Amino acid sequence: MGISEEFQSHLDSGSTTLCRCWRVLRRDGVAFGFTDHDEPVRFESMVFLASEGMSARALEQTTGLAVDNSEAIGALSDESVTEADILAGRFDGAGVLAWLVNWAAPEQRVLQFRGTLGEIQRSAGAFRAELRGMTEALNQPQGRVFQAPCSAVLGDSLCRFDLSLPGYATELAVESVEGHKFFRFAALDGFDDRWFERGRLIVLSGASAGIVSVIKNDRLSGAGRVIETWEALRGGIVPGDVIRLEAGCDKRVATCRLKFDNILNFRGFPDIPGEDWLMAYPSSKNDNSGGSLRARDGG
Repeated sequence: MGISEEFQSHLDSGSTTLCRCWRVLRRDGVAFGFTDHDEPVRFESMVFLASEGMSARALEQTTGLAVDNSEAIGALSDESVTEADILAGRFDGAGVLAWLVNWAAPEQRVLQFRGTLGEIQRSAGAFRAELRGMTEALNQPQGRVFQAPCSAVLGDSLCRFDLSLPGYATELAVESVEGHKFFRFAALDGFDDRWFERGRLIVLSGASAGIVSVIKNDRLSGAGRVIETWEALRGGIVPGDVIRLEAGCDKRVATCRLKFDNILNFRGFPDIPGEDWLMAYPSSKNDNSGGSLRARDGG
């Protein structure tokens, strides 16, 4: 919103009662409010706490399509931003709003920044987080990539596959876990070897509830089944915590057709020539019958 006449008059008065307020909204819906004033400030049904939870350097704002950016700094505390939550990734991509506020009359304020938290660094009981403006999204690649594998993410709006269908996901309690990344199950019937590989492991309860990790390996053996994630669950996980396992996709056309019966939504180009085709040249010693340049991968 723009600056009201009352707020502009206050700014022009030369004697101001100004502070800055920040609202951080995590992706799990938990919100925090901070202010650099020495007392709490209240507006929009939220209390902005006067603490070392977070403060920000001057915002660098530009016109046009350039990216606005800044940094947020603060102390790690049990009441607001904790080291455990940062390690668990709960603040990754959190939304941020920053206002300039007349603390004597909080209805007089102006929104100065809207964006997300970027890279977060921890050091000596404090944290430093990059603030990314709304135009950061314009730095993302646009359009389609011409490649043999599928470019969609399993279950997204392009893939359109329904992972809630029977046989493609299961929810169960953790039986045994090592290093927060190796999960062992005595029996997990009904799923082929490597069925969950490249799929997702979602934690539904416990200290890491809400955390999502990609499955690196899924192996059947005589002793049961072992599932390994690419990264250790940073929030920690123990036997008894409930997780959800979702089937994985290796992006090949054969997998799309045979495993998911979803070939109509395949977003790759399986017949595109590979890089070796660019190095091809005529030769009297080779078969020049005009046959296929490559073996089809089950397409």
